Amino acid sequence: MEAPKAKKIEKTLETHGDKRLDPYFWLNERENPEVIKYLEEENAYADFIMKDTEPFQEELFEEMKARYKKDDESLPYFFNEYWYIVRYEEGKEYPIFCRKYQSLENEEEIILDVNILAEGENYFEVGSVAVSPNNQLASFSTDNVSRRIYTIKFKNLQTGETLPDEIENTTGKAVWANDNEHIFYIRKDESLRAFQVYRHKLGTDSSDDVLIFHEKDDTFDVNVFKTKSLEYIFIASSSTISDEHRFIPSDDVFADWTIIQPRIDDLEYSVEHYEDEFYIITNADEAFNFKIVKTKIENCGMENWVDVIPHRPEVLLEGFEIFKNYLVLEEREEGLLQIKIIDEKTQESHYLPFSDPTYTAYIGVNLEFDTEVLRYGYTSLTQPSSTYEYNMKEKTTKLLKQQEVLGGKFFAENYISERIWADSRDGEAKVPISLVYHKDTPKSADTPLLLYGYGSYGHTVDASFSNVRLSILDRGFIYAIAHIRGGEYLGREWYEDGKMLFKKNTFFDFIDAGKFLIKENYTSSKHLYAMGGSAGGLLVGAVMNYEPSLFNGIVAQVPFVDVVTTMLDETIPLTTGEYDEWGNPNDEEYYHYMKEYSPYDNVEAKDYPNLLITTGLHDSQVQYWEPAKWTTKLRELKTDNNILIFKTDMSAGHGGASGRFESLKEDALEYAFLMKLEGKI
Repeated sequence: MEAPKAKKIEKTLETHGDKRLDPYFWLNERENPEVIKYLEEENAYADFIMKDTEPFQEELFEEMKARYKKDDESLPYFFNEYWYIVRYEEGKEYPIFCRKYQSLENEEEIILDVNILAEGENYFEVGSVAVSPNNQLASFSTDNVSRRIYTIKFKNLQTGETLPDEIENTTGKAVWANDNEHIFYIRKDESLRAFQVYRHKLGTDSSDDVLIFHEKDDTFDVNVFKTKSLEYIFIASSSTISDEHRFIPSDDVFADWTIIQPRIDDLEYSVEHYEDEFYIITNADEAFNFKIVKTKIENCGMENWVDVIPHRPEVLLEGFEIFKNYLVLEEREEGLLQIKIIDEKTQESHYLPFSDPTYTAYIGVNLEFDTEVLRYGYTSLTQPSSTYEYNMKEKTTKLLKQQEVLGGKFFAENYISERIWADSRDGEAKVPISLVYHKDTPKSADTPLLLYGYGSYGHTVDASFSNVRLSILDRGFIYAIAHIRGGEYLGREWYEDGKMLFKKNTFFDFIDAGKFLIKENYTSSKHLYAMGGSAGGLLVGAVMNYEPSLFNGIVAQVPFVDVVTTMLDETIPLTTGEYDEWGNPNDEEYYHYMKEYSPYDNVEAKDYPNLLITTGLHDSQVQYWEPAKWTTKLRELKTDNNILIFKTDMSAGHGGASGRFESLKEDALEYAFLMKLEGKI
């Protein structure tokens, strides 16, 4: 079977006097039957190339699925007189949202059975579920297209009836006022930017909803939330580098909204409430790694902010949780997350002890104020996700729940994790790499190694456990995460050094990490593979243009690869809000810098690695046509005979297939691709 070839239609794009030829531009016509035909031909070709792996894919799928508890349930948490639980039933793909009054021994009430709602749908997702303060009503939001555009609906929890109110084109989030009859929600504009906050009164038509706030700056998104104390409702308006918060009492939906601090360029802050004060985490006063301040509610402008936790250059402050007698901090130092407990009465402090060389720890769901108990989570590359209860007064720890790995074949002691540091080419930094492998897997030039990376938006890919990953670890792969610049693994400056006009550091760090792993004899180019999704797809796409012979194969998941064209198109979701991440190509300096690394613009006539590229037709974050155009341009120009397959999920978006186990088929395809390249199928 021959590989598909998309037709060419002449198209010249001109910016700043610079001309780019884009004969595959027409592939952005989502409704064009020829576009759908091309995508289906690529799917058929991918199936043809991977035909010999189908039994292995099925084996992997069943193996992965078998590790999960079929009738699993979440750890219950108590809130407003009820215990809340999300559970799964064997044979069903979707969650069931439940609650029990006062005691876990009491009869279960089903709030929402998503399996019933999803009947007959190719794709279905519930965005959020929120119960009214009087516990009698629930809002829930649904998306059956996978564009992350949700319809909010309501249910009477006493009668079980779904109310006639429906609100379309929302982010899915609903925040109840304390009167039990008003909610606040967010609408999206044509580019899917969250830009307007509305108030809806139950029992009225959504066309009568009141516009509360309109964010006119298209580089900002809006969010709405209620404080942990339940006393205030906030609207947060945020860009990549600036925030503005306004609030009303939850008891008075008609109150005037008070702004805490009007937006200022490069001033970031977020807010929590306690008694008569707001606690604020912020980068004010050049606190680039953030600090915590507090201020009286009635005088909350930044001129009144008082330091609670001062800025420390060597520690990134990621979050905090307020209790009646304790303040709990999430800190990151030298890449590793730590949880610090401060006794507000004595001002004594201590850290929770963690022992793995690389891991993830985080503050869990803590809805109670007046308690000595902290719920937190912990996981590492060898330790399944666990939730603990820590008594902050007694300093005792209790395991509440650990992710079960069924099948009887997983033993944590059979796996080894490490953290190593690669030299960067600019000599400015060492790049941390987290690794995991089976104890029987040797480090050698013949050992396959999968290197994962992301490196954008300050998002840090921490070392965490994966049930799915066991399928390649048990087959002799080493798995590695490169904590490259563009994330915040080593603090805010680590992010700043991998964005805008420093973006190339992200790609070079990843390349340097790969070369270091080869130099240290963990693997060789013949057995080195790269994987990245979304902005991580940009990463691997750029890397293979710079160093096409470094990797034997690359998996690019929903990759952002047509950077210049996308960032020039303000109608595309996420574009304007991301000028502070990539730069604005309407500025000539940023245009030319982007063009130098944009994967699509830099495809050349040369040998490339083996490639598996995936996308979703309804992806709202990276439009399907980016990987489609990239694929067909690679087919046209590449000079090798390596595999190039492109798979489109015709019913899914950015997050892949819906349902609990369907996404495992995507994992099975990716792992089968890697094993095929290793000659192990």
